[in-house]
Amino acid sequence: MQANGSKAVVIGAGIAGMATAIRLAVAGWEVEVFERNNYPGGKLSWFSQDGFSFDAGPSLFTQPQHLEELFALSGEPIQPYFKYHRAAESCRYFFHNGKRVTAWADLERFAIELQDQLGENPESLHRYLSRSQKVYQKIGTLFLQQSLHRPGSFRFKPVREALAHTAPGLLFQSLHQHNASAFKTREAAQIFDRYATYNGSNPYAAPAMLSLIPHLEMNEGTFYPEGGMISITKALHALASRLGVQFHFATPVQRIVAHEGRVKGVVVNHENISADAVVSNCDVYFTYLRLLKDEARAARVLKHERSSSALIFYWGIGRSFEQLGLHNILFTENYQAEFNHLFRKRSMYSDPTVYINITSKMEAGHAPQGMENWFVMVNAPANNGQPWQDWIPTIRAQVLEKISHLLGEPIEPFILTEATLDPTTIESRTTSYMGSLYGTSSNSKWAAFLRHPNFSSTFKGLYFVGGSVHPGGGIPLCLRSAAIAASLMEQDKKTYLHK
Repeated sequence: MQANGSKAVVIGAGIAGMATAIRLAVAGWEVEVFERNNYPGGKLSWFSQDGFSFDAGPSLFTQPQHLEELFALSGEPIQPYFKYHRAAESCRYFFHNGKRVTAWADLERFAIELQDQLGENPESLHRYLSRSQKVYQKIGTLFLQQSLHRPGSFRFKPVREALAHTAPGLLFQSLHQHNASAFKTREAAQIFDRYATYNGSNPYAAPAMLSLIPHLEMNEGTFYPEGGMISITKALHALASRLGVQFHFATPVQRIVAHEGRVKGVVVNHENISADAVVSNCDVYFTYLRLLKDEARAARVLKHERSSSALIFYWGIGRSFEQLGLHNILFTENYQAEFNHLFRKRSMYSDPTVYINITSKMEAGHAPQGMENWFVMVNAPANNGQPWQDWIPTIRAQVLEKISHLLGEPIEPFILTEATLDPTTIESRTTSYMGSLYGTSSNSKWAAFLRHPNFSSTFKGLYFVGGSVHPGGGIPLCLRSAAIAASLMEQDKKTYLHK
């Protein structure tokens, strides 16, 4: 790409950082990425152990168009870098009373499944997803595709249309209230309450506006990336490198240099690296506290409730279980009690909801023949000094008991290898403050507006991307944050560079 004389430093090689680097390189910027780990991807990483391969972090892939857009902008065909296909089912649900539901990608089939297994009217699903689609198209896209913090980002007509479609219930009802009124069974409402966890929130407190999330998974579809989720990281890193982006791994940034209200670069290995702009893909709290030495601004970030974290067990299982698919949810009997523990008591519930992801269902090479690689996750509170090492054995036993009960056979004898990730190690590996997976929670009707913007109002030339800032966490939103920040940088280039 032809250089435009502008240089940017990106701090962090998570997917948002790499996507930003790609967009800037396409626009002609010289880009260097500094990453404290010795690998790219941040949370979207991978490891192997005793013949089993595990995606270490995010496991759900939706909206592949955001990746396709990056390759289209770069003039590169995506197929040599990345392949994926739509999954036939989005998830298998297991309930405490023995009922089971498969969420088929074919919505007619899914509606019949809800009718056969739960007694739900098929029209309830179609009505819900039609409304979810409308909320996303009329409201969600407006707020997810641009900055909320610069008045010039909005045009009057789209805002007016969005407000016209914002029914009061979307803001003033909780997601659970919305779902309980849409379905007659507790189980169906629980399936749709779960979508609050997609940004680490509480469905009994988060607004019904989050009902737009099921549209992304059920109307647009869930997908499986060949090679597992790590293939997303590999594709972005390869594309960025091809565009001339320079990566420096195992090279943490020590400080962001700013003078007279303008960013000048960064300090790496005690040397100044000059730049016209700096993009932080670190948690915004640590950006202020460690890189800008600004304790006051860091403290302001803490005024907003943190999202939930996770406790993950990676188990190599010595046999296959036909009852399970790629994505599986084993629900608690009392969902509200679980979220009360997570957000009010900041503790673990004794009957946690369990998520199991098994990529060997899609690619046999991820586990030895006849065996499976289980990614087993339970929601956890953000780390606040809880005694995790004392808790983990108890939680492990509860999880094993739950899985064994709902599958009707013991699990522990088949665990051949094991690894664990808890909120403290999530924080240390990914610089996610308190181990929060999504920065701040959405347990407020104003949460979208309270997220930190993608730019600094104090220092010209400083920008933020990733799950701790607008528009939020999860792969699609992190990629949108990159698009928003890169667009702002191109706009600002005319006013602050070379002056």
